[in-house]
Amino acid sequence: ASVVGMPLVTFKDLCLDANDVPALEGFWARALHLDGEIFADDGSGVLRGDSPGRTMWINPVSEPREVKNRVHLDLVASSLDDFGGLERVPADGDLPWTTFLDPEGNQFCVFVGDKRPPGLKDVVVDSADAQAIASWWADAWGGTLVHDESGYSYIDDVPGAPVESFDFVPVPEPKTVKNRLHWDVTLEPGATVDDLVARGARLLAPPSDDARWTVMADPEGNEFCVFEPS
Repeated sequence: ASVVGMPLVTFKDLCLDANDVPALEGFWARALHLDGEIFADDGSGVLRGDSPGRTMWINPVSEPREVKNRVHLDLVASSLDDFGGLERVPADGDLPWTTFLDPEGNQFCVFVGDKRPPGLKDVVVDSADAQAIASWWADAWGGTLVHDESGYSYIDDVPGAPVESFDFVPVPEPKTVKNRLHWDVTLEPGATVDDLVARGARLLAPPSDDARWTVMADPEGNEFCVFEPS
């Protein structure tokens, strides 16, 4: 394990794209044990917990979910009965988790009886080079980086993040479409978007009248939004 130097950003919250915002808001509020709200003006939703990091925005989009989620959530539950009626994804072998599809087909994995209270456990990211992209994010926001001998890498203790870890898992298939799930970050005081670009991020969209954040992509193309310090 290694602890990295000066971070540029802090974890802010999660964002999920949805075709049917009320359906996903209702489902994920129950699954994550968060309080949900839908905004009448733009049809978006938000889930909130007992800290700012335990927030998930649900954003209406027109494009349907087409491919396996590149980023998904791991959950803790007291029982799999909480997810009765959902489609299960068949497992290869005996795994310590069960994979389900949410009402729009987004994959998520459930661990039963973990030490953590029920709700969000980890964020999992499919990766072309898991070691490299995990190292990049550990460099960007700190935490404790571990390269597991089995081939995946993870970051524990990400400042402000409501998860046990961010897990970066090697997969053979390349990223082809915008991720349905992404995270937002806040710049550390004195850090800039240019600093992220200098480290290998790409600028996708600058702030606008409608959006006060900068849309960026990490070196593997995973989208994330960058906010100025409040």
